[in-house]
Amino acid sequence: MKQYSQMTYEQRCQLSALNKRGCSQREIAEIIGVSQSTVSREQARNKGKRGYRHKQAQEKAKRRRQEARKAHKMTPELIEVIEAKIREEWSPEQISGWLLEENEQLISHESIYRHIWADRRAGGDLYQSLRRQGKKYDKRRHGKPSRGQIKNRVSIDERPEIVENKGRIGDWEIDTMIGKGHSGAMVTLVERATMFTLAAQVNSKNAAEVTAATIALLKPFEDIVHSITADNGKEFAYHETISQALSADVYFAHPYSSWERGLNENTNGLLRQYFPKDTDFKKVSSRDVDHALNRLNTRPRKGLDFKTPSQLIDEYNVAVAA
Repeated sequence: MKQYSQMTYEQRCQLSALNKRGCSQREIAEIIGVSQSTVSREQARNKGKRGYRHKQAQEKAKRRRQEARKAHKMTPELIEVIEAKIREEWSPEQISGWLLEENEQLISHESIYRHIWADRRAGGDLYQSLRRQGKKYDKRRHGKPSRGQIKNRVSIDERPEIVENKGRIGDWEIDTMIGKGHSGAMVTLVERATMFTLAAQVNSKNAAEVTAATIALLKPFEDIVHSITADNGKEFAYHETISQALSADVYFAHPYSSWERGLNENTNGLLRQYFPKDTDFKKVSSRDVDHALNRLNTRPRKGLDFKTPSQLIDEYNVAVAA
């Protein structure tokens, strides 16, 4: 998947010439080797009153980069924006990246953290919106859950290289989160290239319920479901049913190798902010799940050049429809 990057002067010359020929944004993007969103952003930011001209665009981009290197002061107006994003549970790093990418304002994440701790010392509650609220990470404890053999499982070793390289949209990782006292569970899915997350509450971790929930979650996205990678839990025993319903390949990671589904593991950690380990999932409503998913999917991610998962899915759908 192509990510947004600064265009070169040569690319701006090409863009200007192709514009005059009446080429579409999609055609221009393919010719000069950038994403369609990059072309759209370039034209919106750098055109003048007489339209897009490459020399003018280069000068405007140059001035903007020079200004971006100058750190901006934490004005009352900027603090208001930052605090609003903190309360939406964006991390300081996400806010910093978003400000630079979208508003061309350079505020380091360290400055935002300092503001949060100053607010806390003054009796404020901004820190409570941080995912870990300033607590240190605990060391992971490696348990030894009992795993049985799953019939006709296909090893991750047979998964195509394009999945590993995140070279397309449509490759998912799947897992389940367990509630307090094994009361209920949650099926979680995350798309590898965009980090777009889906989830649904289930009353138990049995294979039939997990299979039904998985198919229901992915059916609306059937056109972008090429593969699913799972762990060796018995809840995925009906993987052949999932594969047939979605026309997708299902692969299994090696036992005790959670890093092979690292994105899903990390996403589950983010969801635990909303559903701690003492959560009774049988009491969790679909509204609760939708709220958590909305927060995750509309939050800018460093690994996506501070775009959001929802934004990338939307851009992909627009490109396909064009």
